[in-house]
Amino acid sequence: MSYEVEIKFPVAEMAAVESRLAVMGVSIEASIEEVDLYFAHPARDFASTDEALRIRRKGQLNFLTYKGPKIDATTKTRREIELPLLPGAESAEAWEDLLAALGFRPVAEVRKSRRKAEVAWQGRRVEASLDRIEGLGSFVELELIAEAEEVEAARACILSLADELGLQQSERRSYLELLLDLQGNLPSTKVKR
Repeated sequence: MSYEVEIKFPVAEMAAVESRLAVMGVSIEASIEEVDLYFAHPARDFASTDEALRIRRKGQLNFLTYKGPKIDATTKTRREIELPLLPGAESAEAWEDLLAALGFRPVAEVRKSRRKAEVAWQGRRVEASLDRIEGLGSFVELELIAEAEEVEAARACILSLADELGLQQSERRSYLELLLDLQGNLPSTKVKR
């Protein structure tokens, strides 16, 4: 089973991270807008089980993503299943309707401007996402996909790269959790779209 090993850092000065990446010879892709609509399960509390279900719109592309519970106390390492959907707004809306018909309800939307970079580090290709989250600010996410037996090595690689980039004080909560906390919404009082 594969795991998404991810560590996120709030960033006050994104230009400093960009400069460090440039010195390393890393190019950063152009910004892409992503909109993630998260859903509450009709029979279990995802906040309690530490799971998530979302529809991601990335330009015309759409994805349905399930994120399992985090497996450690310091990172966002978890199982992730992401499936591509048909492109276009109509497809995303049809999937929203299908989930609503099954009893899922929208919780909140996370809007971000994301620039990606691939960083060669310690023999791996770490995906770096330079994010600007509407209502939250700027963050850098570092991510590797690893099999269960490689999770610790992947985590160590990401932490080493974070140190090289001057990233400190990681944030384990998801963007959804941060937004709900900011809005003062407890898991039982979800924000409807």
